[in-house]
Amino acid sequence: MAEQRVAGDGSAMEPADARGPRASPGFWLYHAGLAWQRELDNELRPLGLTHTQFNLLASTNFLGRHHDAPTQQQVAELSGVDRMMTSKVLTELHRRGLVTRVAHAQDGRAKAVRTTEAGAELVSRAVRIVAEIDDRLFGRPGPDRDQLRASLRGIVGRA
Repeated sequence: MAEQRVAGDGSAMEPADARGPRASPGFWLYHAGLAWQRELDNELRPLGLTHTQFNLLASTNFLGRHHDAPTQQQVAELSGVDRMMTSKVLTELHRRGLVTRVAHAQDGRAKAVRTTEAGAELVSRAVRIVAEIDDRLFGRPGPDRDQLRASLRGIVGRA
């Protein structure tokens, strides 16, 4: 049986010779992602948003500030949400009056999307909540958090 280590606060730590799934960084990355999403869902629920809805609404809002007429495809690419789910969720956000969706001026096959005033106001509130969650889970902005972000970007870039 592996020796159990104890942290400075008296809580149990992983065994000194972690084996099996606990030895994999992917195991911890997966569980960290689940914990982050669970926190987001719990904190965004009172605003009437799921994590995916927030992701797409925030991406739409960001792109709208930096592009004349962002397309649904650009929103999907920035958010990392597949095109079918993006369309479904943006349809719901449109129904709720949080985004507009119209034919794109340069490409009739594409949809141009923008946050409405209500959508921009909601995303502003949600971003503050998500920033608090990020601070709680990933630490305050600084070198450690910068290194974590760089490591995660590296993983995504290699995948």
